Amino acid sequence: MKGVLVLLLVLSTGHADPRGKAYEKEKVCKEFNAMGKDAFNSLAIILNSRKYSNATFEEISNIVREIVSLAETCCAKGAAPDCYDKRASALSARSCDPTSPFPKHPGTAACCVHQGLEQKLCLAALQQPPKEFPTYVEPSNEEVCAEFKKNPQMFSAKFLYEYSSNYAQTPLLVITNSTESFLKMAATCCTSKKPITCFAKQKLQRKALQILTVMSNRMCSRHSTYGDAKIRFSALVTFAQKVPSAEFKDVLPIVDECVPMLAKCCTSFTDNCMESEISTHVQTVCTKLSSKSAKVAECCKRTSIEALLCLHSMPSAGPIKLPQAQRPTNAELCNQNRNHELDKYTFEIARRNTKLPEAFVHKLHGAVQSVIDGCCAAERPNLCLANKRPQLRDQMFKFIAEANELCGDYNKYAYTEFKKRLTNMFNKKVPKPSQDRLTEMVEERANLASTCCSVNAPPVFCNEKIKTGMEQM
Repeated sequence: MKGVLVLLLVLSTGHADPRGKAYEKEKVCKEFNAMGKDAFNSLAIILNSRKYSNATFEEISNIVREIVSLAETCCAKGAAPDCYDKRASALSARSCDPTSPFPKHPGTAACCVHQGLEQKLCLAALQQPPKEFPTYVEPSNEEVCAEFKKNPQMFSAKFLYEYSSNYAQTPLLVITNSTESFLKMAATCCTSKKPITCFAKQKLQRKALQILTVMSNRMCSRHSTYGDAKIRFSALVTFAQKVPSAEFKDVLPIVDECVPMLAKCCTSFTDNCMESEISTHVQTVCTKLSSKSAKVAECCKRTSIEALLCLHSMPSAGPIKLPQAQRPTNAELCNQNRNHELDKYTFEIARRNTKLPEAFVHKLHGAVQSVIDGCCAAERPNLCLANKRPQLRDQMFKFIAEANELCGDYNKYAYTEFKKRLTNMFNKKVPKPSQDRLTEMVEERANLASTCCSVNAPPVFCNEKIKTGMEQM
């Protein structure tokens, strides 16, 4: 794995520096010859499936075939000195062809305006966003063996594609270890005299690795989507709603430890960063919050990775009695720590509205921050805040009440009954809507609730859904 970072650049048809081409080729060829064609091919599938997580299997197969052919031809003894550079340039040029069989990316056209190295670097930087709705479902033991026995090589390629594209944000070493473990299990158990016993034993052995794969993908996907500042806020809201008895000062150190962990480990290529850091993080959570929540204490009886899954899967807590949240003053809202003050106040709101899903809290926080930032940049901040805060407060609590009602009804009633209630609500709110318009509004709101009223709702999708939904509220 030592040459993986360099290999990544080559597989993406990019070069770090034109003066380093000869050395880079030497490095890649050394890796190709050391790994062998099959292992190199497998790694190419993993890397490109992660990079183009929405590509089809055929598109990934096409680009991997070209990459492996490039390495096989240009790393062979007696290959022409310019073989590597010519083939890499041809690969870039082919990517720019509108009829290219390679994975599609909306940024490709902009890259193809450039020439030479600049074009290659631009294409190398393209990355599709992580899937918010994973599609991978592990097949049954019987399905695994049927496909494996039919064509082991095709089974391996399709598995690597499906698994890697669905867990595209999992750190590279974790995904390679996990895929290797699964394929080894398939090869061993599908040729075993007792496949049922074999699968049971092997799945138990790889359970921790599978959980690490899934959980690191979830955390790193959110970090990739949100960035450091928003993932910090997201973690604050999560703890506020799952452990409302914990105060801001209890949760802040946990969050401030978690964000650097994700920034460091999600892009790690060659070590077990995520595994070791998760252990430390879980220990911190358990030390600080076990006394605040019986559910946290119960999760903390498990191994580190199983405890993380347990904590992540915990539902939001029921409401508890808390005094009214203290609102920050105008001076606090416009000082250098205003983001801290707003985060703290939103944390307090989340503690008191534990069933208001995080996606709605994010939307609320963004709207409030926009008003505050505008006022703090105005000529007379105090006057601006004095004028806007009462209206903002009314809008904020109206949004909270309606969002709580929406998600409360969704979780309380059967789906058909929930839609009936939405129909009655819109009939009262909207003067004489047409049947088509009424159906449209009900479907939009029901879709918003079914996707975004759940724990760990997809952030990008829900951000757009709630934006549309707020206009109707």
